[in-house]
Amino acid sequence: MNEIMELLGQHLFFIILLYAVLLDTILGVLRAIKEHRFNSCVGIDGAVRKAAMLFSVLLLMFIDTMVNIDFLFMVPEKYLQYIGITKMGICELFCLLFILYEIVSILKNMTLCGLPVPAKIKKFIQKFLDDMTDELPEEVHESIVAEQSEGE
Repeated sequence: MNEIMELLGQHLFFIILLYAVLLDTILGVLRAIKEHRFNSCVGIDGAVRKAAMLFSVLLLMFIDTMVNIDFLFMVPEKYLQYIGITKMGICELFCLLFILYEIVSILKNMTLCGLPVPAKIKKFIQKFLDDMTDELPEEVHESIVAEQSEGE
């Protein structure tokens, strides 16, 4: 177990995932404060989800040490030289997927907090939130609906 903890401490993907989880958590709390909707149930659900995500990475790291799987054969050699990755096991693959998930959540929280986000990304996030969730403020929802009706 100590070996796995050492591996996780030196594991670049895991460290990036930790920072992404931390940033998303901070932005989520700031958003809840801004909207005056600080809800312990939602906070606990998010904390459980993030803890399960990190625990999954820990288990996948353990599996990676026992079963040596490498997915880099699917990536062209010129990209491998550019990014400098020498192994892509199950743990790294899921870390990348979790990092992407956290990035979307970070951008969502940035948009809903009113932080500056590039216009194209902001439109994509707003459309995503309008289509998939009920987190979008009503005035933004109305402006998206108006834009869609103008485009038709």
